[in-house]
Amino acid sequence: MYKVAIIEDDEPTSGQIREWALSASPDIEVAQWFTRDDAEAAVDREAYDLVVLDIELGRDRHAGVAIINAINKSGRGTPVLVVSAMPAAIYRGIMKALDAWDYLQKTTFEEPEFIDTFLEMLRAAKNRRAEKAATPPTPVGDELSIDPLHQGAPFWRGKRVNVPLTAQRILAVLYERQGEVVSYDDLFAAVKSGRNRENIRKHISTLREAFRELDEHFDCIENVPMRGFRWVKSNEKSHECH
Repeated sequence: MYKVAIIEDDEPTSGQIREWALSASPDIEVAQWFTRDDAEAAVDREAYDLVVLDIELGRDRHAGVAIINAINKSGRGTPVLVVSAMPAAIYRGIMKALDAWDYLQKTTFEEPEFIDTFLEMLRAAKNRRAEKAATPPTPVGDELSIDPLHQGAPFWRGKRVNVPLTAQRILAVLYERQGEVVSYDDLFAAVKSGRNRENIRKHISTLREAFRELDEHFDCIENVPMRGFRWVKSNEKSHECH
């Protein structure tokens, strides 16, 4: 059994998320928390396999921030899915500041997208449980390091690249076919929803921003006009991109 915590002050929303979670997998136990104090006490007391939370709880606009900080301090590495009404355009800031695994904006996603994201994170939790004593792979030199099961964040020059799961899937496709032009149609297969060119370009922009936060000279994702994108091989750039 996997233990999942839903931290959401709106009871109907909490109930809906609970129903979706239970429909996604029969092997989970769901706990619901509605206030910051109760949630903080719970994450300190219990070792949850996955936490779904809102940033704002009642009038406390930053309750989720405090709760995620408490989770991070525990050292358990619990995956956190943020479900918030905050505009998706600023989720990169949330990801960076809170080290959350992914973000869904309220009113813009439906049950299938939630379940896909939830199950992917639950698989990651399962993988962590099975390899609890293992450490993340150490990149060699400037090499990009990607979990072959796509259940962990990529690493660039030894540092974690903090991007959501969909962007990770796109990165994996580009890197697996490095040197080749990957068409928009091929990249659509890595996206659960929003299968259009504008959405793909947004994910590519997210990837570039994340890499450039770690390496200001990063320029390994190349735009091929009207066709798609490619991961540029090291011998095609003045610096290494492999």
